[in-house]
Amino acid sequence: MARIVVLGAGFAGLWAAIGAARMRDEIGDAGRDIEIHLIDRNPYHNIRVRNYEVDLSEVALPLPQLLDPIGVTHGIGEVEAIDPTLREISLVTSDGKESLSYDRLVLALGSEVMRPDVPGLAEHAFDVDTYAAARRLEDHLASLGRSAPSPARSTVVVVGAGFTGIEVAAEMPARLARAGITGSRRIVLLDPNPVVGATIGEQARPVIETALASLDVETRLGVRVASVEAAGARLNSGEFILTQTVIWCAGMRASRLAGNFAGARDRLGRLLVDPFMRIADVPGVFAAGDIASSVIDGLHPTVMSCQFARPMGRFAGHNVVADLAGRPMLPLRIDWYVTVLDLGGWGALYTEGWDREVRTTGEAAKATKQAINRKRIYPPLSGRKDELFAAAAPTVQAPPPTYGSRRN
Repeated sequence: MARIVVLGAGFAGLWAAIGAARMRDEIGDAGRDIEIHLIDRNPYHNIRVRNYEVDLSEVALPLPQLLDPIGVTHGIGEVEAIDPTLREISLVTSDGKESLSYDRLVLALGSEVMRPDVPGLAEHAFDVDTYAAARRLEDHLASLGRSAPSPARSTVVVVGAGFTGIEVAAEMPARLARAGITGSRRIVLLDPNPVVGATIGEQARPVIETALASLDVETRLGVRVASVEAAGARLNSGEFILTQTVIWCAGMRASRLAGNFAGARDRLGRLLVDPFMRIADVPGVFAAGDIASSVIDGLHPTVMSCQFARPMGRFAGHNVVADLAGRPMLPLRIDWYVTVLDLGGWGALYTEGWDREVRTTGEAAKATKQAINRKRIYPPLSGRKDELFAAAAPTVQAPPPTYGSRRN
């Protein structure tokens, strides 16, 4: 029995596992002796891009519902190390330390928020990097809602004015209202760059600034957090902001386990993979999602986003079985790129192309964002094998729909 191991149950890992099962089924008798086993630290698939939202009730999908119908086994464990020479994975499970061998590996361990050595950050800050972290923030806000009113209670500091930080800040008025924190409130968005959304593009920036202003989100630009304390955040400018809620959204890096491989890595720590999702010079190992970088149109490398993680996973899953069974592999090519930024109660921003040309804004863009977050990126939940396999076909979806006019 040959074993394919998929590490990670995020957007890339889940779809790699389903895509591998689909290809195993497609090759018939040749696939009977192929085991597909997925390992994740959690028993669920997190719709991670929704962790900033008001309602977290539908962002953790149980893995048995998605994998049992297609014959993919799964286990819970923390990956400590990977030895590509011995083809062994060192795990920590509820039973202690274990070793798991593989014939082929799909590395889909994703990314994590960067946590620099800022005094008090680990003890006092929150984030939305994982479902558990998002629930911790939700519980914290609910607890504040039950406490006595104070300026610190009703002030939220969001650190990092990139995609995640902007979405967290824009959603915060609704989240505070849900927690029962009404009346005078203060939301402050910090970033060391001189502008909000430094990587989002000049066309998009005025839209973002308009939305944040309408939501009464303050900005502190060109500053860094010097320390996070129980009473608030101290900035390198000398300003101290009284708050009980600091949310850290200051950048992402690939999983540290990418360092177990000798392959080339980019500035974010991502392993460079070819169009088939293979790591160069590491036999039997594929990588997909945020831990991997692939040039997908002959010019642009993938970005850390479910927009790329999902097709990367589908193709990695197809190809890992094809490689094992001696069948032709399929290259991934994606000729379009969009961004859809949620701007809370104001709406959203939809851009097209790598130069991020603004296509729609406001409620029109919000309709697209909700179609993505609530439907497009979800696996079928019926438990039907045929629906899961259809969704895992090694193809590239068309761009998401647009609604309404170009401008708000």
